Amino acid sequence: MSDFNDFNNQQVAKLPKHLRQYIVEQHYEKYTPIDQAVWRYVMRQNYSYLKHVAFYPYIKGLQRAGLSIEYIPDLQSMNDNLGKIGWGAVTVDGFIPPAAFMEYQSYRVLVIAADIRQINHIEYTPAPDIIHESAGHAPIIADTDYNNYLSYFGSIGAKAMFSSKDFELYEAIRKLSILKEAHGVDEHEIIAAEKNLRYIADNMGEPSEMALLGRLHWWTVEYGLIGTLENPKIYGAALLSSIGESATCMNSNVEKIWYDINTINYQYDITKTQPQLFVTETFQNLIDVLEAFADTMAFRRGGAESILKAMECKNTSTAVYSSGLQVTGIFTDVGLDKADELTFIKTSGPSALAFAGKQLEGHGKDYHADGFSSPVGKLKGIEKPLENHNNNELEFLGIIKGKRVELNFESGINLNGVVKKIIVKEDKVILIAFENCTVKEDNGNILFMPEWGIYDMAVGEKVVSVFNGAADKDAYEEIVFVSKAETRKTEYDDQTRQLHQLYQQIRHIRETATGYEELPAIFNELKTKYRTDWLSVLEILEIVYHNQLDATFEKELRIYLEMKSATEQDHTKLINDGLHIIANPVTQLITEED
Repeated sequence: MSDFNDFNNQQVAKLPKHLRQYIVEQHYEKYTPIDQAVWRYVMRQNYSYLKHVAFYPYIKGLQRAGLSIEYIPDLQSMNDNLGKIGWGAVTVDGFIPPAAFMEYQSYRVLVIAADIRQINHIEYTPAPDIIHESAGHAPIIADTDYNNYLSYFGSIGAKAMFSSKDFELYEAIRKLSILKEAHGVDEHEIIAAEKNLRYIADNMGEPSEMALLGRLHWWTVEYGLIGTLENPKIYGAALLSSIGESATCMNSNVEKIWYDINTINYQYDITKTQPQLFVTETFQNLIDVLEAFADTMAFRRGGAESILKAMECKNTSTAVYSSGLQVTGIFTDVGLDKADELTFIKTSGPSALAFAGKQLEGHGKDYHADGFSSPVGKLKGIEKPLENHNNNELEFLGIIKGKRVELNFESGINLNGVVKKIIVKEDKVILIAFENCTVKEDNGNILFMPEWGIYDMAVGEKVVSVFNGAADKDAYEEIVFVSKAETRKTEYDDQTRQLHQLYQQIRHIRETATGYEELPAIFNELKTKYRTDWLSVLEILEIVYHNQLDATFEKELRIYLEMKSATEQDHTKLINDGLHIIANPVTQLITEED
């Protein structure tokens, strides 16, 4: 991506190639006047309500992140502001795979869906949108304890092993969220997608590390409360960006439970409001719980159980030997002794070797195109692990370049070959290459024969870590699974474009304080041609009321909205909340907070 735009932001500039593949342009000009009105309505409602229940001063948080109540944020100004606190932001197309999402967080970059919810989903949308991502996540980023938790979560989540089922679930969630936000979709298509999602969610089997981490993320970053059980405050982004659920979540029928490691036992459903929420006393507690869970993960435990998780995953993962050598590939076989300790590991298909996250020269996936296999463990009768031997000690064992040697492992694996090359990194022997080499198990099972070429033997007493993805992702050219389901771009008909123009006129009148005389004609057009629209009329009433323009016209607007509120149940709460904001203007509240 040669035209990669890093917005002059250090965090965005550091993003590796494999993460840049998800970035899309924001195309600010595509936001319609209705989109801008939706942003303004939601943000004013949020602020009016959240000033009482949000954990942090909402407006100060918005300003520090480069956001305003009046306009959809522009990515450049967000990056200018987030850069001051060591973060950045990029726009993507809807849901991206969880592993990639986590890795962005570890780079301290917010992933923001470029789209904005439709007006008919103004209270809540299951799809990620710019209101959720920027108005939900960004304002709290300024809190140091919280942003440390977020980036630390990302670094652990990026290593989490996932199952093949996790991919199916991700695809089903992405498809449903796209359908729900698209215009003119058949209701049956949405019902079928919901049914499919529920079926996959109900048949996941044993949850993977990524699935369990996903629950911790959901109940903290998205739906978290902080404080006491009796009087908690909201810090979760999904609640902060949902004008519906941020209000109802404080009701007593939504159970409040202390947040601890047992939270991983609670599944969630993205299509419904949450039946319970979890409260933490401090952000430090979030890190403590994450730390406790990380101790159970393959990247910290290593050993046979972790290689078996990698085999179940059926996707690229990396095993790290105690010498520091990293083996990347799709793990397909493993050798175990009577005590269930590893004796060898095997990958199939393109594999690569690395050290400290950098691919070893000549050991990329082209060279190891058919997989990689190597013993794990100590040499028989030799207490010191092979990786810790210096040159003299290697010579004593007969491991000398150009000489034939026989090595017998405690596991019973026997190797006989001519030493071609010894690779040492940071005083550890990590790899020995052999020519004319035979490797076999004590039962006579052949693992390698001389005619197969050079035998590269990984050196290491143990496998100390196993994690998702490649060790050197860019060298491995890891194109993480990118969904084929794309968000649907809306084509507007003439009538809708005309409505956009009316919204634009109303905004222009409000911002310039000119052209008040045009408002009755605009209202007349709205009530004859756009009977279902309610937000534009609220905006006209706001102008008329605050400028005390015409008492008779103001009364006519109020009666029209009150009739709509009484007869259109979908709009009752939205209109009533809008009327409340007109009577209690947000600008006044902002001044009070500051």
